[in-house]
This record gives sequence, structure tokens and C-alpha cells, in this order.
Amino acid sequence: MTDGLDSLWRGHVPGLLGARRSYAVLCPLLRREDGLHLLYEVRASTLRRQPGEVCFPGGRAERGEGPVVCALREAQEELALSPASVEVLGLSDFICNQAGFLLQPVVGLLMPGTLETLVPSPDEVAELFTVPVDFFARTEPERYVYTLEPRVPPEFPYQRVGIPPEYPWSRGRVEIPLWQYGDWAIWGMTARITRDLVRTICGR
Repeated sequence: MTDGLDSLWRGHVPGLLGARRSYAVLCPLLRREDGLHLLYEVRASTLRRQPGEVCFPGGRAERGEGPVVCALREAQEELALSPASVEVLGLSDFICNQAGFLLQPVVGLLMPGTLETLVPSPDEVAELFTVPVDFFARTEPERYVYTLEPRVPPEFPYQRVGIPPEYPWSRGRVEIPLWQYGDWAIWGMTARITRDLVRTICGR
């Protein structure tokens, strides 16, 4: 059993323990006359999950697919965005969601003139819009918090594992930032990613 132990972790890229799914999104930056902007989508109203919500282009990673390849592939499917039109700047901090998946933002700068060439897929995207990074830098988001409460099954073997029924199970809290920009509400994970991007860009 000990034979080959030295090779088991060689070259292993650590992931999220127990993660059932991995996702990646492209966070597209572009330069406009009034400065640096972020590009957002509004999800089509016909989608089964999160219809009408604001998001970045992206989706679930296929087997063996890294976050950059995933984000660029999804952006191409959703917006007809050519990967050659994106300068990948790097990976931002990822989100570990309580539902058991990892979300990796990929930061990319769109080449000049790319915005005008985009063709949103009507099955997935209702509309596109951009927001100046300066708006986020000078506007604090609204903040809301919800709590995560443990629900332990009544048959849990407290005595066998050596803890009392009053054991203080860990609880959690999730902050939900929200920016209102015109008719668009940028909130949840998209807002959390946005806040991290803006802090990095502005050196905060």
C-alpha cells in the first residue's frame, strides 16, 4: 500500500474539498471615453435558473477544463466573443459557495472595438450593459446579511462521538452587497466579485 506514495500528490492542483461543481466567469473590462468599464449581462427571462439576473458571462466547467478556458468558452457561446479579442489579465479571488461549488473569476481586458461586435445569444442573454469602474469606487453598495443555521438530524449519535446534544454547531452568515445602477441591480456573488475587482484596480 505504501508503494508509490511519493507520486500520489505530485503535480496535483489543489481544489475545493468536496466540491461537486466548478464554475468560471469572465469579468470583462473595457476602455470607454469616460474611463474603465465593466461589462455585464442580464440573463434571459426564459432560463430555468436565475432568470433576469445581472451576471458576468460564464458557466460550469467541463471535465478537465481550467477556469480560463471555461470562462472564454462560455463568453464565446453567450456573446460570440472571440477569445482572441480578450487579453486575460489573471485570476481574481474565487468564491466557495455554501451550496458546494467553487466559482473562479477570470479578469480580461477587451480589445478596442470588441463591444460593438458582440452578438448576445437570445436563449441566454436578454441584454448587455457597462458600468464605469469609477461608479463602484465612489458608491458604497447596500449591504444585507442572512444567517446559515445548522439543522442536525435528530438521530445524530451524540454519545458515540463524545459530544452533548447541546453541542454548539458552527453557524454562518452571508453578506449580500447590492448596487443599483439605473434599472439594473448588481447584487449577490456578482456584486462580491465586482467589489473585489474594484478594490484591486483602485489599490484598496
